[in-house]
Parts: sequence; C-alpha cells; structure tokens
Amino acid sequence: MANINDICAEIVNDVDSALGCAVVDLNTGLLLGVHHNVPYFTQSYLDTVAAAAVDMMRGKNVRAIEDMISNMRGTEEEQMIQEIQMTTLNTYHFMAIVPKKSDALVVLITSKKANLGMGWSAVRRSLPKLAPLCP
Repeated sequence: MANINDICAEIVNDVDSALGCAVVDLNTGLLLGVHHNVPYFTQSYLDTVAAAAVDMMRGKNVRAIEDMISNMRGTEEEQMIQEIQMTTLNTYHFMAIVPKKSDALVVLITSKKANLGMGWSAVRRSLPKLAPLCP
C-alpha cells in the first residue's frame, strides 16, 4: 500500500513541470507527506509554505469572513474554502482539501510551463487515494 509520500511522488511525476507536492495538516501546519525535485526546497522553506497554506485556508481573516456569512445566512458556515489556485511570478499552486478529511490539504507547486488542467487533474485524482491515509 502506498503512503502519503508515494502519492505525492506520483502527482509530481504525473505533471510536467511539477516542482513539488505536499499534504499539510491544517490543524497543526505539519507536513504529513512531501515529495519534490528542487534542491532549494529546504525543510524550512517547506514548513513556511505549509504555514502559508494553513493561513490561506483557515486563517483568522478567512474565519472572520465565514462568521460574517454565517450571520447573514443564519446558518453556521465554516471551512467553506475547498480549493484554491494561486499564481506567483514563476509558479502555479494548486490546493485542495481532502474529501472527508477536512483538516488535510494537498498542495501541488508547478512552474508556469505546466498545463493547469493537468495540475488539477493530478490533484483531484489523488484525493481518494490520500483520504484513508490522512488523520
């Protein structure tokens, strides 16, 4: 049976121009698994990217918006963000919550040479494989 690191490696290998993939615990910010092919992706760098992903998905400003929406709708709304695509000067970042594991986030980073559809396809195909492996 594959582990989280193996599945991250599959994702990186499936997407041309992929640089790295990780699964992040959104409660702790810890990396549950990671695979990359970039020498400067040090542990410190990976930890910082994981913390930034947590902030984008569950940060205090996101929670404030969810609270506002809850008040307007009259229903409790939390963990509303399910996917994010972010573009930097040189990279694409694909982020998706693992279904039924709302505290696990897959992050794929590619160069801008990558095909966006292929990035999303690889991430979404991996989600059912990752779900039983995530806490």
